[in-house]
Amino acid sequence: MYTKVNSVAVRGIQGLLVSVEADVSLGLPEFSMVGFLSSEVKEARERVRTSLRNAGFALAPRRITVNLSPADVRKEGTAFDLAVALGILEAYGCLPPGCLDGLAVMGELGLDGGVRPVPGILSMVLAARQAGLSACLVPQENQREGSLVEGIAVVGVRCLSEAVEQVRRPGFWKGLPGARGRQSEPSPSYPVDFAEVKGQAALRRAAEVAAAGMHNLLLVGPPGAGKTMIARRLPTILPPLTRQESLEVTQIYSVCGLLPADTPLLAARPFRSPHHTCSAQALVGGGRIPRPGEISLAHRGVLFLDELPEFSQNALEVLRQPLEDRQVHISRVHGAYTFPADCMVAAAMNPCRCGYYPDRSRCQCSEAEVRRYQGRVSRPLLDRMDLCVEAAPVAYQDMQSGPAGEPSAAIRRRVEAAWQRQRERFSGTGIYFNSQMAGALLEQFCRLGPKETALMEQAFQRLGLSARAYHRILRVARTLADLEGEPEIRERHLGEAAGYRGWDTCGKEMR
Repeated sequence: MYTKVNSVAVRGIQGLLVSVEADVSLGLPEFSMVGFLSSEVKEARERVRTSLRNAGFALAPRRITVNLSPADVRKEGTAFDLAVALGILEAYGCLPPGCLDGLAVMGELGLDGGVRPVPGILSMVLAARQAGLSACLVPQENQREGSLVEGIAVVGVRCLSEAVEQVRRPGFWKGLPGARGRQSEPSPSYPVDFAEVKGQAALRRAAEVAAAGMHNLLLVGPPGAGKTMIARRLPTILPPLTRQESLEVTQIYSVCGLLPADTPLLAARPFRSPHHTCSAQALVGGGRIPRPGEISLAHRGVLFLDELPEFSQNALEVLRQPLEDRQVHISRVHGAYTFPADCMVAAAMNPCRCGYYPDRSRCQCSEAEVRRYQGRVSRPLLDRMDLCVEAAPVAYQDMQSGPAGEPSAAIRRRVEAAWQRQRERFSGTGIYFNSQMAGALLEQFCRLGPKETALMEQAFQRLGLSARAYHRILRVARTLADLEGEPEIRERHLGEAAGYRGWDTCGKEMR
């Protein structure tokens, strides 16, 4: 007897509907599986055979053939186990014919017949809904995550026997409490706050400007100046994730198997801080079977690169294209993958290897050593950092008696107001932040008056700015105007934005 069960595979971070076809016929007893399978899918034969026996299903010896279609797409993971088992049971006549129609089945089987959780359930349920299916049968531990998707019922089961009992009842998902509906959204919480930062007014201001326009930020200064402390607090001044953004971030973490068991929906903006020894593939994604990298895990949040010159040259250079496109495109022989990478990049570095240049009372590095150390970060990458700020050592008076810093909540209110102005300005353009402006949008929204034009001409000639640096100053100035609620860019905005000029002039002064 022939049967077909719907399941879902994950390619990149997207789900792909897979038909699990099972055929039971007379002949020499054999259990074969085909359909471009990875080793863990092929091993499902032993898991399914043993779990069926231990769950109490005594099946007569037959020739069993299972095909996972489409056959030209590689199947990976253990999420097909439950679908294979139910398909075989229906082919044997242990289940009513057609009881699995309109249903997507995902889950790993244990040898005892238990159904274990699998990564990527959110992507799978989204694909099932898009395919027009009515319900999904998933492991109980994945049920809350799957129920985030509206418009499709999601039912959790703990073991194979429970799954069989469910599907024997026609329309078993109808009317089940919690099978439909939208879960309440948790409130984001952060263990750090800008109120803990004393002094460093310049760094705090730069962090606020970067957050208001989602600009990339580079902090340069000696050890202990507070660069990492400021960067770790950037997510606390970003507005909360919207429902759609939460789903996007949760989907990425679910596919990577990083979603906490007790947190089906991520509410806090991600903050990723990879060690400088990470590879290029770990940073942007890749591998034999491509998986999202750190820049994708920081989607809608902050990617912090501490000790920037210590990263390998290859790892830093592969960042250039994702910083421009806000996506990572990876091509392999068996297909192409696209991962989202829309995040703010914050980086920190010392001015030299010992960290104290140009303080010659503490720095013993030669001029050649300083240039060599700073030269580890290429000019094209530095051109993509909208703000470059020098961090001075914290004064003793600020540490002991300085007033408490402004809390993150107060800064976040100003950032939210700037974001709202940008949403209204860019409505219908496909972009959301000033940092994404280019070409015609720059000319339209960054028009300068006569005084401002004269100031920019003077700055361009005096500082020897490149075209990219000129546009960077305009974008940052537009964000400064948004923070003040100004409809037009003023001279003071251009002056401050030029003060955040990139490494093209900052590095020259330090050397």
